[in-house]
Amino acid sequence: MDMVLRALAIYLILMVVFKIAGRRALLQMTSFDLILLLIISEATQQALLGSDFSVTGAMLTIVTLIVVDMLFGIIKKYLPGADDLLDGSPVILVENGYLFQDKMKKADISCDDILLMARVDHGITRLDEIKFAILERNGHISIVPESK
Repeated sequence: MDMVLRALAIYLILMVVFKIAGRRALLQMTSFDLILLLIISEATQQALLGSDFSVTGAMLTIVTLIVVDMLFGIIKKYLPGADDLLDGSPVILVENGYLFQDKMKKADISCDDILLMARVDHGITRLDEIKFAILERNGHISIVPESK
């Protein structure tokens, strides 16, 4: 039972930490982010298993994490508003070339981040060529170009 409670606690704390970190953390991975992810995974592994390195303990931890994830999926499916609360909702950052500075500041997204995605995805180099830039739930910025 101790391993189940540990797995549940770690799952919830990681969910809260990544919610606080925001979608910006998911946008691009730098070398620092990779190192941080490796350290977090090692610390999480130690917290999940404690001193029990048995196959049974590992299986119980894995099953607990998957069941908790499935439960959150069910909650998001049947409880209105839970999806937006847990995963957030898409945010329009640019509309017809106009930057929504307040939304960008809240999401910790810069104009350079938007233009980078516009260049990479569509070859767009100017802000006025963007009809919409939308920060998606997964942290990716979707660009809708102006019609020519």
